[in-house]
Amino acid sequence: RNRMSDLKDHLFAALERLGDESLTEEQIAAEAKRAEAIVAVADQITESAKLQLSAARLFAEHGAAVLPHLPQIGKAPEGSAE
Repeated sequence: RNRMSDLKDHLFAALERLGDESLTEEQIAAEAKRAEAIVAVADQITESAKLQLSAARLFAEHGAAVLPHLPQIGKAPEGSAE
């Protein structure tokens, strides 16, 4: 349901709203505040994706030996409730 392409769509929609010349100053201010919040969330999503990509690269380069250090893609550490 939530893909990176959806995130891109939300970012472009925010940009389009900011470029709407029919908006009042107050509406522009509200849209700018909304856009800041969207960008903050988008930044967290992209950082998470970068971290997942880094983990995948480590696995591709080093194989299963790195799995104990990457509990999200391998097995949970010993003593973990997962």
